[in-house]
Amino acid sequence: MQIKAAVMRATNQPLTIEDVDLAAPGPEEVLVKTVACGVCHSDLHTMQGNIATPLPTVLGHEPAGIVLAVGERVRNVAVGDHVIACTSLFCGACPQCVRGWPHLCTDRGACRRGADDAPRMSNGNELIHPYVDLGGFAEAMLLHFRAVVKIDPSIPLDRAALVGCAVTTGVGAALNTAQVAPGSTVAVFGAGGVGISVIQGARIAGARQIIAIDLNPRKLESALKFGATDVINPDQTDVVKAIKKMTRGGADYAFEAVGVPKLLEQAFYCLAPRGTAVLVGAIAMGQTVSINPGHFFQEKRIIGCMMGSNRFTVDAPHYLELYRQGRLDLDGMVTRTVPLDQVNDAFRAIEAGEVTRTVLTFN
Repeated sequence: MQIKAAVMRATNQPLTIEDVDLAAPGPEEVLVKTVACGVCHSDLHTMQGNIATPLPTVLGHEPAGIVLAVGERVRNVAVGDHVIACTSLFCGACPQCVRGWPHLCTDRGACRRGADDAPRMSNGNELIHPYVDLGGFAEAMLLHFRAVVKIDPSIPLDRAALVGCAVTTGVGAALNTAQVAPGSTVAVFGAGGVGISVIQGARIAGARQIIAIDLNPRKLESALKFGATDVINPDQTDVVKAIKKMTRGGADYAFEAVGVPKLLEQAFYCLAPRGTAVLVGAIAMGQTVSINPGHFFQEKRIIGCMMGSNRFTVDAPHYLELYRQGRLDLDGMVTRTVPLDQVNDAFRAIEAGEVTRTVLTFN
């Protein structure tokens, strides 16, 4: 099957729209017609070389679509089903999977084709890598069945796509990773797609105060619409002092949703005793964080967050039900929808801070 896809061939270079070939589904694979795919900051980090990936690759890891064909062992979806996909593949047999933490699976290679098998994606004799085993910036995707979950067809796919990454990561960081307690105070560093999702997760959890921190006034204004009770522009004040004053002693939870070491340090220092700082953003390899160890005697802690500690097959339908009930706002997160050939402008809009989320749409 030949399709159009946005291919990354080198770092810091625009993606090119090319014809690529998808193989027929194997026994445990699903062929999905892509209808929508969110454009995530992690894709931009990868283009800039801050996240390593084999090249050439088809980026995109926040997709939704319709099943075109399934392998003989696939039972979770059928032809015609509406699905969303997530990069949190899981083997189902390693210690992490068995303990109930499939997002930390240590054998995702079990969900890939073997070295002697034909590649899922190619261009003639050239291997094309689907980014994080998805490759959503393409007209169709060939996926392992554990990467997809069936959703209600009444939910718009350009909204549902966001659950594949931004919502699962951000809402999950609040509900699953940190387990934000009702009545608590929360600080969120970064009000992009993931930060907005953290804010919504904290609101759903019942936090009484949610402080959004961002340099972009438009993002701060948007954060208030999604549930932030207060906002801070770091250009105008000392962030840590401001949060401590606003919360009367420090935040119970602080989330770094950008991927900047200094912000994680600030997230830690703004905590109340026994507070929790959560690293959600993707800090580039090789960068370090410097923390005054004396603060740990207040029993503060820093924890990591991998894709919102998700159990995708359980969490995704849960989040979409919250959307249906009007408790999770996906509509407001989609700033614009554009066709595949405008993917490079979508990255420009991310860098310019113009959007919460751009979604690529396919005919």
